[in-house]
Amino acid sequence: MEKTVEETKAEFIKIYNENIKREGSDKLLDYLINSSNFFTSPASGKRHSAYIGGLCQHSLNVYHRFKKNIISEFGENYKERISDESIAIIALLHDVCKINTYTQDYRNQKVDGQWVQVPYFAYNNTLPYGHGEKSVYIISGFMRLNREEAMAINWHMGGFDIRAQMGSDLSEAYSRFPIALLIHVSDLEATYLDEKSSN
Repeated sequence: MEKTVEETKAEFIKIYNENIKREGSDKLLDYLINSSNFFTSPASGKRHSAYIGGLCQHSLNVYHRFKKNIISEFGENYKERISDESIAIIALLHDVCKINTYTQDYRNQKVDGQWVQVPYFAYNNTLPYGHGEKSVYIISGFMRLNREEAMAINWHMGGFDIRAQMGSDLSEAYSRFPIALLIHVSDLEATYLDEKSSN
């Protein structure tokens, strides 16, 4: 059963506040709550979590998958390798690039032989800065990321990132920063195993 927007928002804020204490994190959370559509935005226009509140739910799904994968890879002493703060920052904020890019609109569609207006999510990217790199840019406007966090968020799309298809540093990034690979895997698992597609 899908959670309500308020339920996912409350869960997100709880995890965020329990784990992220970095200078500026309070201002970033205030921005997410009061100056963005993060909690009501879909995660995509027509693919995974393409519904109001889908972006927040997707971020939570990635967080839970990422935490599980971190423990699986590094064991119960994972905190010697990565902090709970970094885990929360990377997973909860990896897709802030999608803030304010989807708006609900209507288009004509034939239903049972009649033309009717049906809702859909229109894509309007007012800050065309890329994807993972755009998330890093937005977060960095409020608080500092360490190098591993920035690399993980920047490369979370893996081979789906247009830069990777043009011959980029993706392989080198995953070799040097395996946490980046783990967030990519977690993102895939959340998208294809935990979430519904409207296609």
